[in-house]
Amino acid sequence: ENSVGLIILGDYLQINEGDEVRATGQLLSVPVGEAVVGRVLDPLGNPLDGKGPVNATERRPVEVIAPGVAERHPVNEPMQTGIKAVDAMTPIGRGQRELI
Repeated sequence: ENSVGLIILGDYLQINEGDEVRATGQLLSVPVGEAVVGRVLDPLGNPLDGKGPVNATERRPVEVIAPGVAERHPVNEPMQTGIKAVDAMTPIGRGQRELI
């Protein structure tokens, strides 16, 4: 009743039991667009690749309702992850949502 569960996506070493936390009122979102293509980002969209800040002009919420099957584009092209065990056991199509 007086507790809450959470997922820490940032520096957990600065958080201690009993610390006060506040809700931001915002949903988790990440940068999207050409500025993130080829970049390595953490779960919050911060760069990890040493190439400087991500200059994306648009952000999208992480949790969205997926479009229905009839609304999706057909998946015709296979995608290789480069991990043989994954590619052999779970074939993935380019553009397909798949939890690995």
